[in-house]
Amino acid sequence: MGNTLQKKPNENLEKEEGEGNGSSFTCGICMESVAASKKFKNKSLCTHPFCQDCIARYIQVKVQDDNIAKIECSGLDCKHNLDPFACEPVIPASLFSKWCDVLCEDYVLGFERSYCPNTNCTAMVVNECERSGKVKKTQCPNCKQWFCFQCKLKWHAGYRCEESGNLRDRNDIVFGQLAETMNWARCPACGHCVEKVKGCSYVLCRRVCFPSFLLVIYSLTFQEFKIFMIKVVFFFLFNLLFFRCKTRFCYK
Repeated sequence: MGNTLQKKPNENLEKEEGEGNGSSFTCGICMESVAASKKFKNKSLCTHPFCQDCIARYIQVKVQDDNIAKIECSGLDCKHNLDPFACEPVIPASLFSKWCDVLCEDYVLGFERSYCPNTNCTAMVVNECERSGKVKKTQCPNCKQWFCFQCKLKWHAGYRCEESGNLRDRNDIVFGQLAETMNWARCPACGHCVEKVKGCSYVLCRRVCFPSFLLVIYSLTFQEFKIFMIKVVFFFLFNLLFFRCKTRFCYK
């Protein structure tokens, strides 16, 4: 007597097996009796009794109207999400494609992203490795071209992002590539390249930064020219002593 009133642990499993033998079930959404062959199965996540037609309409509302990526099961107090691949056979292909787009957009929102500057590509590249924003040199997985992840321009070897937009001749480009190959560091103040030979990575830039001046020589006598040259020599010696960059920075 007691055994007949006690709920069996495998009751749901036995019920599902019975449904597979041609029985019907009551859909939890439309509350109608539906053939067991029309029951939606959310893989192994949950086993709420919903028909395929109701689930298809439910997904359509969530995706097309509400633009929701992670769709929860409509079962009462159920916290499981619907498996997209379990839903694919019961929804139209266009709806499944739209759902995939929404899922991708929802996924990349949590990551830093950039777009390939190649006008024939413009593929989106997601930074899944670093969250600090320090990643720069990036290869587009689509067109295989290198570009800067931060300034979103073609890769500017040896130049900072704020300099990458300036027009440069071929010599500048070759020098930048050489600086990158030789692993030279550039002073953040004056842009002078520094090569580390030995010692620590704490560097003092010793570049002489001469002030800009305009030198105009008209007709000078020999005596005036000698006085002028003496002034020029003292000018350069003075700047050599007092007009060094003296910026301290970490080599890498």
